Parts: sequence; structure tokens; C-alpha cells
Amino acid sequence: MNKSVATVITEGRTALGIELGSTRIKGVLTDYEGNVLAVGFHEWENSLVNGIWTYSLEDALDGLSDCYANLKKEVADKYQVTLKKIGAIGISAMMHGYIALDRDDKQLAPFQTWRNTNTTEAADELTELFSYNIPLRWSVAHLYQRLLDKEEHVEKVASVFTLAAWIHYKLTGCKVIGIGDGAGMFPIDSEIRDYDQKMADKFDALLSSKGSKLKIREVFPKILVAGDDAGKLTAEGSKLLDKTGDLEAGIPLCPPEGDAGTGMTATNSVAPRFGNLSAGTSSFAMVVLEKQLSKVYREIDMVATPSGFPCAMSHANNGTTDLNAWVMMFKEFCDLMGIKADAGELYYKLYNHAMKGDKDCGGLLAYGYYSGENITFINEGRPLFARMPDSRFNLANFMRANLYTSLGAVKLGMDILLKDEGVKLEQILGHGGLFKTPGVMQRILSAAINTPVAVMETASEGGAWGIALLAAYLADGKKEGKLEDFLNNRIFKNLKGDVIMATPEEVEGFETFTRHYVAGLEVEKSAIKAMNW
Repeated sequence: MNKSVATVITEGRTALGIELGSTRIKGVLTDYEGNVLAVGFHEWENSLVNGIWTYSLEDALDGLSDCYANLKKEVADKYQVTLKKIGAIGISAMMHGYIALDRDDKQLAPFQTWRNTNTTEAADELTELFSYNIPLRWSVAHLYQRLLDKEEHVEKVASVFTLAAWIHYKLTGCKVIGIGDGAGMFPIDSEIRDYDQKMADKFDALLSSKGSKLKIREVFPKILVAGDDAGKLTAEGSKLLDKTGDLEAGIPLCPPEGDAGTGMTATNSVAPRFGNLSAGTSSFAMVVLEKQLSKVYREIDMVATPSGFPCAMSHANNGTTDLNAWVMMFKEFCDLMGIKADAGELYYKLYNHAMKGDKDCGGLLAYGYYSGENITFINEGRPLFARMPDSRFNLANFMRANLYTSLGAVKLGMDILLKDEGVKLEQILGHGGLFKTPGVMQRILSAAINTPVAVMETASEGGAWGIALLAAYLADGKKEGKLEDFLNNRIFKNLKGDVIMATPEEVEGFETFTRHYVAGLEVEKSAIKAMNW
């Protein structure tokens, strides 16, 4: 088998997807059927600098090349060939945020990630102007907030990018963006699969009234959809990716996408009545809609699939960060006691032990709010754990509460869609690292939304695999028809997955926890006021 795979790699009948996530940059090399041939990783972490959650763009480029180098090494070790030719490449990253460059492509201000919530004034004003929800993390909110704050760099802005679009620009020289990621920059008109022109005109007029000459279409990247030509790897881009110089220039790239779009692709959740939930440092659920919502909800983002279909998103800034911190503390305890505990084994045992706890977590309550949370309208974060004197405090309930709360904010958004709007959802697919332990988070998510939850055997591959599939669609998949045809007929045709439906008792247990979660938000708000050291 390795010999045939080596031939596929040597001939360049492959797709490479690289996703810059919150804590890890991951690369996945696949064949045109979506089979994973090699992976590479680079660990990194955001920093809080002068009150701004950010990453150094130099670190992003260094991490990109290190991730590729590790993937290239795995190719050499497994197949005894040097990776030189690739059929197509795709870049993905955390959605939203703000990277501003001048006409000479110099960075003008710190990269503001999705985690920042310092755009309330701008987001509120734009939501009223457009009659359309503009979340705090969207690029247009960041740009307008910088103008409202009278930051000197604004009038020098020539380009605004998301992280994926900026990396793509560095590799190709093309200022373009996939429609899913673009939907985290500015509202999309799904009919024309482009920025909404009426809203663009309103925004340009608003900027003009403030004395700015900026035009939204001039500074934001061009919108593309899945399968569109998004440029080719330049000689300079090739050297950025592969510092050894082995990688050939001229490789086509698919439109850069955000982690929401790659999550939809990786779970084949691109048709109405289906959705997916990506669980990681942030957690978000995506539901492809049959029709538009009846009104504007500040808790719900309206975005798009990589093909441009309307999609509702319940996006929580906080997911597994605090959960991971607790697991690492248990590992530290094991080390202290002289017990050798592999981190993967700890996660497996603690997650499964959580299922022995009470279905309502025994009255325990936790908030993993490392940063502000837009769904609950809280602009700062204070991780908290709380309980009543008569709560059933044991390890199983403690872990269960922390697993529940990783979905706490997302559930509030999903309740709006499923209960208030009556959106029909036949099945949701879970993916990301939180679903690596079989059955646990799958059952908990089903309890949270009272819906069957599927997890494919590729669930842990996540968005890097999703963007590799979009690259494969560009390189070889368009002959299948639309993106959904390519995914159904080729990629997911023979993939297996398990479907779990929570019991009524489990659903009621999560509802009880949610009532506690909502009531306890006052505790979180008080902690923000009191804990300012």
C-alpha cells in the first residue's frame, strides 16, 4: 500500500490542508478520496498584550512552515519520498478578527483575534444600521471600532484580512477569501454570493460621514466560493511554506476558509436540516437553514456554507480551555504522587468517569470564561467553579459539570434556533478534539439539543481535513458536480459513523443544568467587577 501511496504523492495527486487553530496549527495531506496520508503539527498560543488577544504574524508564518516541515518529515518517514508536488492547497484559520495592512503591506495594528470583545459600540451601531446582527468579533466591527476610537492607523488602511485570508495572500499574492470566512467579515447576500451591496453602500456612507475615505470593497478581500480559482503558490510563497526549497511553485490554492466552513465540510453538514458542532478552544454550532430567521438575534450569527448557502451559527468564544486546565492539574497531581499518567489516558478516564455522575451534575456549576462571551453579553472573562453546600460534590459530577459548561453558551444559541424559531434539525455532527473519547461528548451534546448526534470516524481530523477536502474539490472534485455532490458521492460514501440520541432523563438533566447556568451568570458578572487585580 505504501508503494502505491508513494506514487500518488510523487505524482502530486494530493491535497494539502493547513488550519491555524487557537492552540495548534495542523496540516493534513490527503488523496483525492479524502484518505489521510500524513499530518503535521505546530503548537502555539495567543497572548494578551495591552488588553488585546493577539498572535504575532511572524509566529504565524514560523508555525506554518514548522507544521509543513513536520508533515513533510512524516511523508518521508512513511513513504520514503520527498514531498515536492501537490495537487492543490487550502488554508484555513480561526474566523473573524482584524489584520490591517497599509499600501506597502506593512502591519498597521496588532492582529485582533475572534476572542476580543472590545467592539461593543461598533457592533451595536452597525447592527442597528443594517438591521442585521453584527457580532463583536466580525472584521467590520473591528474596523469601525478603530475609527470610532480615532486610532491613527485607520486612514492608512489599504487591506483588511482574516488570518486565513492573510496567509493565503502571503502564499499567492491574491486578495481573496472564501465566502464562509468572508461572512465573518461583512454580511453576505446569499443570492449573489457576495458582500451585501445595500449594506456595503450604507457602511461606505457611514464612513464618509465620519470623514473617512475608505470603501469596504476596496479594503476587504474579494469573495470566492468552493471550487473557484483562488490563485497559485508563488515562488515566494513556496519558500514561506517549505524553507528547504523542495516544494514546487505554481500549485493551485482553493479559497481560504474559516474554521466554521471547514467544520461544515469535514462533517458533510452543508444541506438544510443538518448541522455540525465544532468543539475546541471556542465552540460553535452551525445549522444550514431552509429559510431566513424571523428576526434579528444578537446571539446568532448569519453566515454561509463554503458554497454560499445561508447558515445560522451559535458561536461561543469559550470552549475547552478551562476544561483542559483542570485535566492538566490532575496530571500534575499524578506526577506529584509518582504515578505515570499519559495525558490522553487521563482525558479518556476522566471523560468516561463523568458519565457516572448525576445527569444534572449534582448542582455543580462552572464557567470556563477565559474571555468575554457574546452569547451571554459578557465582555470579560473570569473562569469560575461554584456549588451549593448541599451539592453532590464528587469527581464524576465535577467533570460532568465542566463538560456541560463547555457547551453552555452554545446551547443558549441553539435554544433560540430550535425552540424559539422552530428550526428543523434532523441530525447534527460533532467534530474536533472534544469528540475523541468515544460516546461521551456525543451523548452530552445530544442531551443539550435533544437531537441525534453523529460522529464520523474522521471526527478528530477537524478543520485541517475539511480544508484539504476543499482543496481536493478544486483539484479533482468539480467533475462530481456541486460541493455537496463531491462530499456525498466520493468522500463520505463509505465512511462510517455512530449516531447517539440522549435519553429523556439526560435531556432533562441538561435542562436543569442550563437553568442553573443562566441564573449563575450574575455570579460571573459580579466576579468581573470584584476581581480586577
